[in-house]
Amino acid sequence: MKRMIINGGKKLSGEVTISGAKNSAVALIPAAILADSPVILEGVPDIQDVHSLMEILEMMGVKVSFNNHRMVIDPTKMVSIPMPSGKINSLRASYYFMGALLAKFGEGVVGLPGGCYLGPRPIDLHIKGFESLGAQVTTEHGATYLRTNENGLVGTRIFMDMVSIGATINVMLAAVKAKGRTVIENAAREPEIIDVATLLNNMGAKIRGAGTNEIRIDGVEELHGCRHSIIPDRIEAGTYLSLAAAYGEGIRVQNVIYEHLESFISKLEEMGVHMVIEEDAITVNPVRPLKATNITTVPYPGFATDLQQPITPLLMTANGTSIIMDTIYEKRVNHIPELVRMGANASIEGNMIVINGQEGLRLQGAEVYASDLRAGACLVIAGLMAEGTTKISNVGNILRGYDNIIEKLTALGADVYMEETDSEEDE
Repeated sequence: MKRMIINGGKKLSGEVTISGAKNSAVALIPAAILADSPVILEGVPDIQDVHSLMEILEMMGVKVSFNNHRMVIDPTKMVSIPMPSGKINSLRASYYFMGALLAKFGEGVVGLPGGCYLGPRPIDLHIKGFESLGAQVTTEHGATYLRTNENGLVGTRIFMDMVSIGATINVMLAAVKAKGRTVIENAAREPEIIDVATLLNNMGAKIRGAGTNEIRIDGVEELHGCRHSIIPDRIEAGTYLSLAAAYGEGIRVQNVIYEHLESFISKLEEMGVHMVIEEDAITVNPVRPLKATNITTVPYPGFATDLQQPITPLLMTANGTSIIMDTIYEKRVNHIPELVRMGANASIEGNMIVINGQEGLRLQGAEVYASDLRAGACLVIAGLMAEGTTKISNVGNILRGYDNIIEKLTALGADVYMEETDSEEDE
């Protein structure tokens, strides 16, 4: 078991390079099994979720190699077997195998997905999409069974009752080999969806409209291998931009696509953060005082729910009261009690987070718990800002989504390291 130790209070400076997008990688890897020859993915983040997906692939007879952020996936000898529930339960994004297995084999058995608990995140929309395409879906003994009849999957028009990244991608994966045309209405528009569509099109799929609220897919009979570079991780970028604004003395964040972060950057500008924006990099220069602001998370291109927690420590350093409303995951509040233990003036009031910030706020190091991935990122930033030592347990959640976080922070001047511990509670 491990925990992260941060000796805070050291101002940070330098450069940090953003890795490939976690939320793309966890969909691109299952998508690659649809090919009948090897797929090469470049810029794959070296994170725990990626390693979990590799283990699942290997259990299904897929040959995988992963070196220096380059992954080669060879599905030519793949077999359709029930997926191991242990790995599935620890990894929410493994549900993308549902759509991929359905398209490839016309059947699949997938354990119900896990991941961070952020309140109800049902897979009803996924199932509705599969059933609309002609699949039969049943749930027995904690696993989802997917089957098609002799007609296979048949293209149709599917309206998403709510905007869902996961359901949009999963239906897209299932539909690429369905007979005829599938139209997904009220589709999610996130950059990661465009990334998955780009890979599939490079493999021979016919997908149009990704990035808009209507995606049109004309089914094809076969898909082939290709080479694809993953987009930069906009959530990791936002996390380091928050850190740079909260406690940096000049930090350049490289490998950034500005357009993917416009709503986030506009909030930083509203607060008075000074940024120099280049073609693929953003430099954050120190400026005080900052102004409080209100944030409401909404689907892309609005403010991302995944950046709500990483921006919280920055709001604590801004003069005045800031209010956060998360309309995507209302239960995304577990970081607040941990921050209060460190001396933050913040509270949960109904479905709002209220932060009373002040310039020059001094947090105190404490023992805190990373309840989920982005809460962990929030606590890392708070620990770097705090006087004394912060010990973060349950760091597995952080390592699920942040590539080389210790090395990246150390290069900026942070005193941070992993410590082995005997406690069962630390994972």
